[in-house]
Amino acid sequence: MGGGQPAAEATASPYKGIGAKFDKFFGIAKNKSKFSTELFAGITTFLAMAYILTVNPNQIIGTTESPLWASVFLATALGAVIGTLLMALVAKMPLAQAPGMGLNAALGGIVGGWTYGKSFSFGTAMLMVLISGVLFLLLTVIPCGVDKQTGRLIGIREKIFEAIPKGIRVAIPVGIGLFIAYIGFQNSGFIVSNPYTQVDLVSFTTWTKGAPAYTAVVAMVSLFSIAILSHFKVKGSVILGILIATIVAMPMGVANFDIIQGQTAGVTWKFWENFKNFFSMKTEEGGAFLAAFHDIKFPSGSVLTVIVIVLSFCMIDMFDTMGTVLGCCSKANLLDENGKPLRFNRIMMSDAIATCAGAVLGTSTVTTFVESGTGVAAGGRTGFTALTTSLLFLLSIFVLPIFAFIPSAAAAGALIYVGVLMMSNVKNIDFSDLRVAVPAFLTIILMPLAYSITDGIGIGMISYVLINIVCYVVDLIKYAATKNKEGAVAVKPKWNISVVLAIITVLFALYFFLPASV
Repeated sequence: MGGGQPAAEATASPYKGIGAKFDKFFGIAKNKSKFSTELFAGITTFLAMAYILTVNPNQIIGTTESPLWASVFLATALGAVIGTLLMALVAKMPLAQAPGMGLNAALGGIVGGWTYGKSFSFGTAMLMVLISGVLFLLLTVIPCGVDKQTGRLIGIREKIFEAIPKGIRVAIPVGIGLFIAYIGFQNSGFIVSNPYTQVDLVSFTTWTKGAPAYTAVVAMVSLFSIAILSHFKVKGSVILGILIATIVAMPMGVANFDIIQGQTAGVTWKFWENFKNFFSMKTEEGGAFLAAFHDIKFPSGSVLTVIVIVLSFCMIDMFDTMGTVLGCCSKANLLDENGKPLRFNRIMMSDAIATCAGAVLGTSTVTTFVESGTGVAAGGRTGFTALTTSLLFLLSIFVLPIFAFIPSAAAAGALIYVGVLMMSNVKNIDFSDLRVAVPAFLTIILMPLAYSITDGIGIGMISYVLINIVCYVVDLIKYAATKNKEGAVAVKPKWNISVVLAIITVLFALYFFLPASV
């Protein structure tokens, strides 16, 4: 070891008592972090994703008048607590989980009956989420190979990750960075819809009460505060930026004081009423808990539809999680020598179990949140960050109005800041090789434009396979034509598409082209 410290001294904890035990479990000092940094990172992650507490029941139930709205809020919070605790204690990573955006809207369409042309009961929808979670879990635990370096068994999902081409793997964090930033711009009203160009910049010439320009300014205050504080290496710069923006939002009318008083529909201090309805076992009274087992009503002729829904949920969750985890871990330097996130199988296991738990509680697919990147940007490197976030989600059940008071525009600045940080990975893409450059570019650009991590990865992989197959065939013809010529130097082309990659590409093709309504 050439003059280095003895192992016992090198790994000795700088903390004492219970602090030393936490340090040993989470590896805080080992990861060159501090308790204060991890604490701030956990708070930052929570503030960046706290919007899901009210947005998720809005997406699934739609109206706060339904008794299920408050119950789905509870399920959302508890699902986030369980999922993020698993990341903290099992995977020991600074990643947070909660019911994912996109899938919750799809679930709302299934319950409402306008997505697939068939109306499913709330419990039936939860049962489909549960089945997708179980399938997800099986893909994680069923072994399909051996790690060449460690000799340990690896699951199907880990094998799928390894099959993703290196160029696309490098592109994923960049695409996620743009996606996160785009979410931030949307949440702040900085980017608005336009009937002619799809999107547009908010107008800064209109300053009437409630104008989007106010929320856009709050988001920029948040972003600029974070950037300036980070430049001067101020501890907790991200959370301080959010708090500064919240203060600015108050006189501008962006912060809603009715929320803190519990006068906004669905946001109440009376948490005990929510619990009573949640456990009632009657969906008409708000009984979301175990609805997957007591409110099952499959409409006639829905077998193929159910199969499509379950497989779609499973596939989206798998690739969204893979992309998010890779993006966040890349920025935190939590990758092994092969570019795979540390404890990858534990991360996937935590995600799959959380999805099953969420379905039992009564919410849509629980998945790893891209907003975890805000905590990573704030310095989070261990599971202590996730532990902090999970405890805040638990606390939010009892004091929802306090957390709901922080404007989404204030947290949006942190999301945009993460996009800035994750763009740095673009320099690692080999743009000189168009067989890599084009798929990588499509992966990056389609994540924000299609508003989906899975869609970006899918199109990137399909384009990679198609381009490389055509190039291989052309190179093979050229090789066959020149190998027997005297004096010619012929190099046989290399086939770089694995069987697993080919299977994944076929599944993505079915995912994109198979009719949703069957």
